[in-house]
Amino acid sequence: MSQRAARLRVLRRLLAERELRTHAEVRAALAEAGHEAHAATVGRDLEELGARRRRGADGQLAYRVGEQPLVPTAPPDVLDDVLHRFVLQVDVSGNLIVLRTPPACASPVASALDTSGGPAVLGTVGGDDTVLAVVAPGHDPAAVADALRHRSLGATADDVRPSDLPPSTTPDRSTR
Repeated sequence: MSQRAARLRVLRRLLAERELRTHAEVRAALAEAGHEAHAATVGRDLEELGARRRRGADGQLAYRVGEQPLVPTAPPDVLDDVLHRFVLQVDVSGNLIVLRTPPACASPVASALDTSGGPAVLGTVGGDDTVLAVVAPGHDPAAVADALRHRSLGATADDVRPSDLPPSTTPDRSTR
C-alpha cells in the first residue's frame, strides 16, 4: 500500500473516532499516527474522502466522512430562540400545526423545527409568514402545539425537551 493510501485510511479512521474540528487538529492527529502532512495535503485528503464539517451532538462543527444524517440536528436552544423570536400564533387542525410568523420569517421557523423538532414533527412546509408542521403518528397534535406555544413564549430547553415536546397550558401569542 502506498504512503498516500495508508494516510487516507488512517485519516478516515481518525475522523470516525475523534472530533477533529480544524485542519490543524487533523494535521496533529495524523502526526500522532505517524503521518506528517502539510496543510495543503490535508486539505486535498479531506476533499478526496468527501469529508465535510457537520454539527455534532454538542453543537460544534467537526469533520465527518460519509455521514449524511436523514435529518440534521441543531441544539435545542436554537429551536427555542427561533420560536421565541418569530412565532406569533400556533393553531391545530387534525395532525397539522399552523404557525404564524411575521412576513419573511417562516423559513427559519420551518428549518428549526425540521432540524430540532424531535420525533413529534415529521416535517414542515414554510411559506412567507406561515409554517405547516406535520405531527407524527402516536403524538397528540394538541399537546405538540401547546409545547410549541410554551417554547415560543420563552421556555428554555430545560423546560421542554425537543425529543418529546410535552404539553403546556400556556395560551397562544396571537394577541402580541
